[in-house]
Amino acid sequence: MRDRIDDEITFRKLEVLLAFMETGNLAKAAEALNVSTVSVHRALHSLEQGVRCALFRHEGRNLKSTEAAQILADVAQEVMTLLSDGIRATREAAGYSSDRLRIGSLYSLTIKTVPGIVVDIKVRRPALHVELVLGPNVELLDKLKRSEIDAALMAMPDAEPEIESIPLFEDDIFFAAPAGSPYAKQEAVDLRDCRDETFVSLGEGFATYHGFVEAFRVADFTPNVTMRTGDIFSLMNLVSGGVGYTLLPGRVRGVFGDKVQFIPLKPQYLMRQTIGVSFLRARERDPNLLALMAVCRLRTRSAD
Repeated sequence: MRDRIDDEITFRKLEVLLAFMETGNLAKAAEALNVSTVSVHRALHSLEQGVRCALFRHEGRNLKSTEAAQILADVAQEVMTLLSDGIRATREAAGYSSDRLRIGSLYSLTIKTVPGIVVDIKVRRPALHVELVLGPNVELLDKLKRSEIDAALMAMPDAEPEIESIPLFEDDIFFAAPAGSPYAKQEAVDLRDCRDETFVSLGEGFATYHGFVEAFRVADFTPNVTMRTGDIFSLMNLVSGGVGYTLLPGRVRGVFGDKVQFIPLKPQYLMRQTIGVSFLRARERDPNLLALMAVCRLRTRSAD
């Protein structure tokens, strides 16, 4: 069994020892560490107590190191180097300041938002490799909490202590119909007039799905949903093919040209999504995330 290391021996005191051994002078060591000379002297004396042997001797007013001090300094240098390498490897394993940035995103944001952000962040950090992970809001939030992604572009989640979110823009929900639909000529759709219609929707976990459910709760009826799909572009295909109506965020307007028409809803059904970038608060000082936040804030100001 290893000898227990005395509590007086700390990494900070070993740093003081290394500074003193390099400069050979209390005042110069204190200047290098940005502390007082008294603090350096106390740290060195405390190390002597911790190792239970003399490390220094006095020659007049000067403090001189012994062979024992040199041996401890050599070991301290190895320990500090190993610890530094270990911290770096730990951070890289957690995605902190590595050469890659894993961004989660809603499918609907890949049309315009994601490409713009990726281009801007590559300008700031050209060597950074950006990976894109697509999924619904619930799935992205879960991946974020488990550190499977570094940040998520999604509808802003409910407030949680471990998650930090920065808003990017707000998006209204529209009634989506195929070209030539009788609803296309209306200025605004009243969902209560759609009781007998067929609908299609996204699956649970998507931010747009929750808006869909809430809108029909206000309309006070359960829509006849004949098909659910796992991405918004497949959903738009179903609408354009006449399979059913649905509700869609304005950010995907125009993707299918005139094949899918976006019609405003009556005011009582107004649903608005706040899209933002979310990340773990524990990693808010990660250089890669700082660069991502800077890009997102700049784009928000430009949009305003």
